[in-house]
Amino acid sequence: MSEGGASAKGAPGGHAAGFFASVDDVADRLAEVGYLASPSVATTVFLADRLGKPLLVEGPAGVGKTELAKAVARVGAAPLTRLQCYEGIDESRALYEWNHAKQLLRITAGRDEAWDETRSDIFSEEYLLARPLLTAIRGTEPSVLLIDEMDKADIEVEALLLEVLSDFQITVPELGTITAAHRPFVLLTSNASRELSEALRRRCLFLHLDYPEPELEQRIVQLKVPGLGDVLADSVVRTIAALRAMDLRKAPSVAETIDWAQTLLALGADALDEDVVRDSLGVILKHQDDITKAAQKLTTATSATA
Repeated sequence: MSEGGASAKGAPGGHAAGFFASVDDVADRLAEVGYLASPSVATTVFLADRLGKPLLVEGPAGVGKTELAKAVARVGAAPLTRLQCYEGIDESRALYEWNHAKQLLRITAGRDEAWDETRSDIFSEEYLLARPLLTAIRGTEPSVLLIDEMDKADIEVEALLLEVLSDFQITVPELGTITAAHRPFVLLTSNASRELSEALRRRCLFLHLDYPEPELEQRIVQLKVPGLGDVLADSVVRTIAALRAMDLRKAPSVAETIDWAQTLLALGADALDEDVVRDSLGVILKHQDDITKAAQKLTTATSATA
């Protein structure tokens, strides 16, 4: 049985999402929904959309990988289906599972039926529970599929994804192959905590997303935190850059930069001084040894300029 698209066996299923007309269109429309993309990001997103290829986005935590998928969905006014990966996730959580409780009730109710008749009934659509991957494949309109933190899943899960990422289809043994009528825009994220397989990488376009350049980060901060003056925004971004250059357990993310800017506005600060920075380090650093190290650096810098 096949539903959705009418693609020939072995051919990629469905049409590409087709959200964007050009690289400039990507940059402009993402900016309209609050995501400022560098030229390399806009180009890669456009190619993934135009070619209908999954996009693997790798980089440190908090640089905007997940937000990129959400922004593409907002641009396309498209439903976003998210598979959050974790250690121990399996096929029943990623693809589909059978509603065993409902199947047992059906078996009990049909105790006088022949088994062949009961079996053909309980392995039908009525008893199938679609999980994120199957939900995205069966979508009736262009959509976005976010497979988040792929590196947290066991390597065996990657094998489950290969059919989806190459042919945009899922095979349910009892029902047949289900092929996408509309190929979702697929974005996978990874913090590179483990190496992903070559088979998975081969099916994707690749984008490394790092911390933004200071000029871009300042634009991001001022977009997200209206009211932050140019001077204070510049000080915030330069301080964050200095912290990222230190040997910390967890460098501040872009989201934490924004949180810090909002904190400074809430405190009524119009400039960064030692007291303000020291009292608010907990907004941007989340380990005590990082805070201690940053405070010592701050004291050293103050003493040197005294």
